[in-house]
Amino acid sequence: MGDVGAQWDARFSAEGFACGTEPNDWLVEAAARFLPAAPLDVLSLGEGEGRNGAFLASRGHRATALDASKVGLEKAVSLAAGHGLSLDPWHVDLSTVQLPASAYGAVVSISCHLPPPVRARAHGQAVAALRPGGVLLLEAYTPAQLRFQT
Repeated sequence: MGDVGAQWDARFSAEGFACGTEPNDWLVEAAARFLPAAPLDVLSLGEGEGRNGAFLASRGHRATALDASKVGLEKAVSLAAGHGLSLDPWHVDLSTVQLPASAYGAVVSISCHLPPPVRARAHGQAVAALRPGGVLLLEAYTPAQLRFQT
């Protein structure tokens, strides 16, 4: 994980939450439309400090949070616990992680920014980790987004 994990550890070491504690607006809308009310095993790639994983857990899903930042995952577990929820944190490198095949009813990737070769591998792993009929919720940006500094 090296530099990537250290970079995010540094960002997440600041007081508070870098992206806040409320879930991503698009995820809230997409989950209402595409995820059943029945509990699913849901995998969240690049979870960071837990705002999306905690939201998924609040809807009754069993959320597994993957991130390169140990600091981010510690905050994610704490955020969920503060709401009486739990997350299964996986401190991993998305460039090398081997996800279990057909294990998840849904995979969520919100703003999980990865270099093209890592992104291709991680997305392939995500699709392979879905059960038949599973749902992939993916929010990403093109390089044009950089001009907005978001």
